[in-house]
Amino acid sequence: AYCKGRCTFNDLSVSYCQGFLTYMLGLYTQNKSLMMASTANNNFDKLKCVLRKAHEDGLIKENIAARLQHAKETSKRREFLTIDEVKRLRDTPCGSDVVKAASLFSCMTGLRISDCIRLQWSDIQIASDGGWCMHIITKKTQTEAFLPISDEVIEICGQRGDGAVFVGLNENLVRKHLPKWLEDAQITNKHITFHCFRHTYATLQLAAGTDLYTISKMLTHSNINTTQVYADVVSDLKRDASGAISLKD
Repeated sequence: AYCKGRCTFNDLSVSYCQGFLTYMLGLYTQNKSLMMASTANNNFDKLKCVLRKAHEDGLIKENIAARLQHAKETSKRREFLTIDEVKRLRDTPCGSDVVKAASLFSCMTGLRISDCIRLQWSDIQIASDGGWCMHIITKKTQTEAFLPISDEVIEICGQRGDGAVFVGLNENLVRKHLPKWLEDAQITNKHITFHCFRHTYATLQLAAGTDLYTISKMLTHSNINTTQVYADVVSDLKRDASGAISLKD
């Protein structure tokens, strides 16, 4: 779309390729918000990889990739739940059983709502090590992954059947029931959306000592830098904890 269907090697220059990043930053995503700089940078890296290969193969004279600059990424606060808050949700009735099950499932796996909606019972399989795993191809990035899941997560899904795991789940149903459920659980000091359950999973895993690389793979991130933001959140929590004990009057 940027090159209007035609691009030759002669068109490739620093300004032309840098303009592709500017173009992406002006695009609106499926949730009707502008593309985040981190997403645009990830896409831009793919172009840079191709440009480096083209230079190595002698198709372009200059290594344009070396002169291209990433967009500046602003640190956006990611809301998440503490483990106590997740337990409060577990113990609080919700107006929709499927919304409750999918939400707790996301807290325990980090799965996006789009992938929870698409998840089929046939995707949940016994792995070679004898434990459970889910075989997914993510809707957002088309990444294929086999992700291990615990017996507790299987229990959240309910009785095994055919077809969709979370029958009837859709975003409108979540918007209808999630706010009241959070209010009933007395979680009112944060703006929590379904996607925050994904943040919750990552943050709780890091706080529990799971390494960043493993979490990145579990979240199907293509770039570990995307996962790094959660490490920064946990560092802030540790800083808060360091000042929680004082011997001063």
